[in-house]
Amino acid sequence: MKKLILISCLSFLFFNCKKEEKSATSIAPEIKIDTTTTVADAKAKENHNSQNSLDWAGVYKGVTPCADCEGINTEITLNKNLTYTIKTTYLGKGKAEVYEENGAFTWNETGSIVVFSGLKNRPNQYKVGENKLTQLDMKGQEIEGVLAEKYILKK
Repeated sequence: MKKLILISCLSFLFFNCKKEEKSATSIAPEIKIDTTTTVADAKAKENHNSQNSLDWAGVYKGVTPCADCEGINTEITLNKNLTYTIKTTYLGKGKAEVYEENGAFTWNETGSIVVFSGLKNRPNQYKVGENKLTQLDMKGQEIEGVLAEKYILKK
């Protein structure tokens, strides 16, 4: 009699466990893993930067410091097709002549700085912020000191 009860209990447990496994697998949704996404792609989507998060295209204006004049009226246009136009006017130098330079730009690896091609003997990098461009020095570093805010162009 004890053997019969023991066999009944064991078979009851055995069959109930099997049923639970089947019901669990039939209820659980299929999980598909996307193997085409790389770790670098996932990190790029997580990391927001100026290039992919801001409305950076447009016209930025300001007066930057000048060593031998009152200031340099500067207007930079960034186009969505990765081209630029820079218009500069040296203030306090007699006739106000507008100098215009055009070319292409690239983004640095962090997506926060634009680098203008074709500029010689002058800074060619600007940090892109919310509705502003900040001119960087000749080494690509932010300008510090009392005049630092004078190197910011606003949209």
